[in-house]
Formats: sequence, C-alpha cells, structure tokens
Amino acid sequence: MSVAAVSLQTVPDGREVVATAADAAALASPPLLIVDAVTAFLDEHNLGSGHLSWAQIGDGQSNVTYRLERGGEVFVLRRGPRPPLPRSTHDMIREARIQQLLQDRGIPVPAVLAVCADESVLGVPFYVMTFLEGLVITGSTPPALDSPDQRRATSNAVVDTLVQLHQVDVTTGDLASFGRADGYLRRQVERFSALWEINTTRSLPDVSLLGNWLADNLPASQQASVLHGDYRPGNLMFQASAPARVAAVLDWEMAAIGDPLADLGYLTATYSEPGSPPSPLELTPVTRNPGYLRRADLIARYQEQTDLSLDALPWYQALALWKASIFCEAIYTRWLKGERPGDTRFAPSLEAGVPLLLAQARGFTER
Repeated sequence: MSVAAVSLQTVPDGREVVATAADAAALASPPLLIVDAVTAFLDEHNLGSGHLSWAQIGDGQSNVTYRLERGGEVFVLRRGPRPPLPRSTHDMIREARIQQLLQDRGIPVPAVLAVCADESVLGVPFYVMTFLEGLVITGSTPPALDSPDQRRATSNAVVDTLVQLHQVDVTTGDLASFGRADGYLRRQVERFSALWEINTTRSLPDVSLLGNWLADNLPASQQASVLHGDYRPGNLMFQASAPARVAAVLDWEMAAIGDPLADLGYLTATYSEPGSPPSPLELTPVTRNPGYLRRADLIARYQEQTDLSLDALPWYQALALWKASIFCEAIYTRWLKGERPGDTRFAPSLEAGVPLLLAQARGFTER
C-alpha cells in the first residue's frame, strides 16, 4: 500500500475533525483534529500556507496519524488517542525525540519538523514530520516487490534494519540518557502487570499466571540497545521500486533502551507464516505467501549478524504476546466505554482476541 493512496478531506465531519475549538467544546467526546488550531500551529512554524486538507493514515489503533496538505506541501501529524490516557503512555514528545536522535545516527526515520507540547491546542501533545513516499506492506505485495527474489529481499531488509538499529551505540551522547537499560525486563513485567488492573473490566487468570512465570524466569540481558518496541513489517516503509529497501521505520511510541531480544521476540512472535494460527496482531498477513522468510529464517539471519545467544528467545516471544494482550485489553476497554467511536471491527474482536493472545503466549512458555 502506498501511503500516498489516501483521499484528502477538506470539510470537517463534526466528530473526528472539527473546524474550531468552539466546535470541539460542544462535543461529548473530543475530536482528533481541530482545523483552525492545526493551521495556526503550521503557520507558526512556517509549514505550508493556505487552506488545509487532511486524511487519516492507517487504522489508528493506538496513536493517530494524519496526512496534511497545504499549498502543495505535504506533512504528517502524529498525536495520541483521545484522553484520558493511561499514565506514561502515548508520549509524543519522547517519540519525536527518539526519531531526532536516531536520524543523527543514520537510522531511516522521518524528519521531525515541529513538536507541540501545549495540550490546549489539540487536547494532547503532537508533532509534525516530513511526508515520505513509499510502500507499507500489509495485506498484499506491491507489484515492484512481488518476484520471489524481492519477497526474500523484503524479509532480509526487515531483519537487517533491526540489526542496524540494535547496533547503534547507546553508551554515549543523548541516547545514553534516553532510557535506563539496567533492569529493563523486570520493569516491563512489573509495569504491564500493573497496567492490566487499570485497563480491564473482566477476569482472565492467564494474565497473572504468565506474569508470574515471566518474573520467575527472567533471562540475563546480554546487551543494551535502542528498542523500537513494535517492530514488524507493517511499521516499515519500503522504497517504491526494487530492490527492496527500507525507506523509514515508523511508529516509535514504544521505543526504549533495553534488551534487543525484546524486539526480535516481538517480531517473530507476531510474524505470519504458512500454518501459523490467526491472531489479533496478524497485521501483515502477506508474509504467509511463498517467497517470504519463515520465522526460523528471520531468527537465523539475525543470529548471523550478532554474537548474542538466542537460547532464551521463547521467553521474549512469550513476553511480547503477554504485553500485547494487555495493550489490546486497554483498547477493548476503551471501546466498551464508548471512547472509540466508529471502531466496528478491531476492538470488538478483542473480546476473543485477547484470550487468544494469552494462549499463544502460554505456548512459548512450554518451549
């Protein structure tokens, strides 16, 4: 899918997008975009001129992304979901900062153009970045990358870009203070265990059982790296022509400094391949098709480029799906409360989808 293949809007719908702050104040649920407020912010930062048009990019299951166009110039605005937001989540300022730091170190990311920490503008912080032309591969393969060689090259690029990210030096400069690697895995288990209690309205015993197992079997981290936190093919933009090359890594909301195998565990646990069971996180089902690498191949290619032992990888895969179940439960609960108007597919599916994720996580604990 090309990110340029979206239909731009110029008339507010009165729910997701409104014209003025007064229109927003009249709604029971806050909108995602206020046209005059965004226009004024863009003017303040000399980003385009004239009338504003917009289109939402992607499904917006967590943070929300809009394509903006003014006078022939195109930008991307990224913001958190509607408040109230759980503590320490959807930190747009932090997300923008990690992209700025990684761009300086040669990682392919969009350039951040302006950051708004003032919540009075849209109700939440947001930032604006460059718009990049490219392909995001999800449910179908773009013709330019559809040969057997290019399918394999696409899979290879997924792994190689992850290795490149994990090789960034986090011991010096601003990255050294971006996050604390020591104790990362234990903090993840503790943090997500606590998030479950405030993000659910039901009892699923597997959450605490898996949390206890993860805490009791913590592996020793071998290295500190930049973690993306949601690293998968659908969060990569590929250049539009062969050979397959990653033009940008997108969606840095879960970024941290920590154990690199957490990224590899997430990539491989959520990766679709022939015969793999369905999952709420099957966001790039195209990799079930012939030509794309299998999970074992992804792991082997990563191993070829690192000295890390992957013996404990099933622990990280279980962690990934356990965390995903808690994250998805928060989405499901927000939908039950009416905080996701218009979501008629993804959030309702999580009634059964979250227990499915927990069952799949349990499978990794048995390996």
